[in-house]
Amino acid sequence: MHGKPFKLILIATAAILLVAAGFLQQRLNRQRTELGLTRVAPLENAPPVLAFTTVALGGFRGLIANALWVRANDLQMEDKYFEQVQLSDWITKLEPTFVQVWLVQAWNMAYNISVKFRDPYDRWRWVQQGIELLRDQGIRYNPKEALLYRELAWFFQHKMGQNLDDAHVVYKYEWAKEITRVLGSGRPNYDELLNPQTLEARQRVELLREKLKMDPVIMKKADELYGPMEWRLPEASAIYWAMVGLEKSDKKDLITLRRVIYQSLHMNVMRGRIVAENPDGTFTFGPDLGKIGLAQDGYARMLAEETEKKIVIEKAHRNFLKEAVYLLYTHNRLAEADRWMKVLKGAYPDAVEKNVSVEQYALARMTSSISDLNHNRTKALIEGLVSQHFMNLAIDNDDRADGLLRMARQVWQFYTSQTSQRQEALKLEPMDRIYLRIRDMAVDPEAGFRPEYAARIRTKLSLPAPVAPSTNLPPAAVPQLQPKK
Repeated sequence: MHGKPFKLILIATAAILLVAAGFLQQRLNRQRTELGLTRVAPLENAPPVLAFTTVALGGFRGLIANALWVRANDLQMEDKYFEQVQLSDWITKLEPTFVQVWLVQAWNMAYNISVKFRDPYDRWRWVQQGIELLRDQGIRYNPKEALLYRELAWFFQHKMGQNLDDAHVVYKYEWAKEITRVLGSGRPNYDELLNPQTLEARQRVELLREKLKMDPVIMKKADELYGPMEWRLPEASAIYWAMVGLEKSDKKDLITLRRVIYQSLHMNVMRGRIVAENPDGTFTFGPDLGKIGLAQDGYARMLAEETEKKIVIEKAHRNFLKEAVYLLYTHNRLAEADRWMKVLKGAYPDAVEKNVSVEQYALARMTSSISDLNHNRTKALIEGLVSQHFMNLAIDNDDRADGLLRMARQVWQFYTSQTSQRQEALKLEPMDRIYLRIRDMAVDPEAGFRPEYAARIRTKLSLPAPVAPSTNLPPAAVPQLQPKK
């Protein structure tokens, strides 16, 4: 068929197909939007250059990003890291709404690249880069993505808070310095932050909001729910970002955020108290047993909110209660240990045998603590044994006191010998210092034992009477105990 009629048929067919394609395209666009596949919409809160780039490059963004990924991988294989920051910035700008891009780039800097450097301050700079990439940019462009909040909280909870990185002491020290510079201490003055009246207060609020991207309103809420918190510790920031994620993100993957909260509350009990600021600016941490009730309330809140994976929180809660009983016993708080043992048996009857006493349970766990080489648990054990040593000394149970101190020294020596290859990450405070610190706490006129107990300890250790309530005691060596014949 040729001629004018044929051309008219072709034109009509083309018109029909174009109309049909238009309807199908609309349907495809709706499905892409519903599935979160659309990448052509301008970003919210993005600078003009980034908004233009994401639209103008269209489908070519993926090709360019792939080339940058290859370049970044090649540089890392060659141990050339300093271009990584710029490459990460470009890659995330090309794919700003692809969550995994932010997660991988931030993790790579904070975990993979940082450990390639021996200088702990070089490592800290890479950890900072990872945190800032997520906090300052990733969350800004993806404010409803729970995984970004969880990853940011994890950097505080794990990378900074735990002791698995040899430079963890520097991370804690540098973060505490930053918080102190912004807040003035570890306990914020919320009246000042929420209603600044002076130039200094306004500068603090500006630093808090613009540099650390933290809202004092949410901080106050976190303190009311889970505190008072020591904001110089990284666990406080982990809880903060998990709370922000629970409030702002879509209703998916929320169990990961709840896990950050209850795990950080658990760690606050284990070592959430700064017991000493050392001459080099670092801290000595200790258990904060007064926060057991707060952590219990936090677990209860997470259990009430979780609807899909409640069993995960229940297992963690059971372990927390077992840990609380053990810590209280080792710190000679026997009545409280008995009370929490009853809570444990009531909530989880299969957690311990029905007729097992607190003492039997704690002694069995003590053996496990030493063999597992758990840093926080072993430290808590040693401090608890030394505390009980002084209590027994005060009540004239000298044989028991000698045995407890000897056991503390043996645990310290065993742990130190087993972890000598990773001293910087896992080393314990020297035994003499632990002894002196707990001794000073025991005889402190304001916060120590009863006056008659403190006086008895001073007499037995030949210590001078206190001149003033806060007077520090002179140094003294740990007694060298001899075995009884």
